[in-house]
Parts: sequence; C-alpha cells; structure tokens
Amino acid sequence: MGKLDPIVSEFATEEDAEAYDKWFRAQVEAALNSTEPDIPHEQMKAEIREIIEKHGS
Repeated sequence: MGKLDPIVSEFATEEDAEAYDKWFRAQVEAALNSTEPDIPHEQMKAEIREIIEKHGS
C-alpha cells in the first residue's frame, strides 16, 4: 500500500488509515455494547467546563 496525499488524508499511509479505522470501529462497538449508565449531556458539558476553567482557557 502506498502513501496518502496529505491534502486528502491526515494519515501518512493507507496502513495507518486502516489501523485507525479498525481501532475507531472497536471503540464505537465497545461504547454501543457498554452497560455503563449514560451521562446526561448537560452534566457532561458542566464537567468539561469545570476542567477548562481549572486549567485556564
């Protein structure tokens, strides 16, 4: 497999792109199959806002 055009892809090679795609799909599958409780959107926004403010934006 060859190099990818940096204008078209953020990956240097097709192998890198395929490896990322495989990893990403596994992460999505794990999330879909998770039994962890959902976190409400507003709660997540508040937690992230706290982190940003703590570290100074």
